[in-house]
Amino acid sequence: MMIWSDQEVKEEIKEDVVNKPKHYNQGDIECIDAIEAMLSHEEFVGYLRGNSLKYRWRFPYKNNIEDLRKAEWYENRLLKVLEEKVNGR
Repeated sequence: MMIWSDQEVKEEIKEDVVNKPKHYNQGDIECIDAIEAMLSHEEFVGYLRGNSLKYRWRFPYKNNIEDLRKAEWYENRLLKVLEEKVNGR
């Protein structure tokens, strides 16, 4: 299991690698929005579920808390997508 130093935690908070990673926010559209636009609703739900599982699976071996936060991000996006579908948006 990976143990983070105080400096690593401070750097993560400063850059926000979970909610707004720089490498996914280049140009006019965020990568996740482009992915959603190209997939059907069912495919996008599967994509979100798969990414959540990936980050939960690897968290003890790679990025620890950061990976759990990423899994939570995908689960929150999944909830939003499902709620919008139920509410007809």
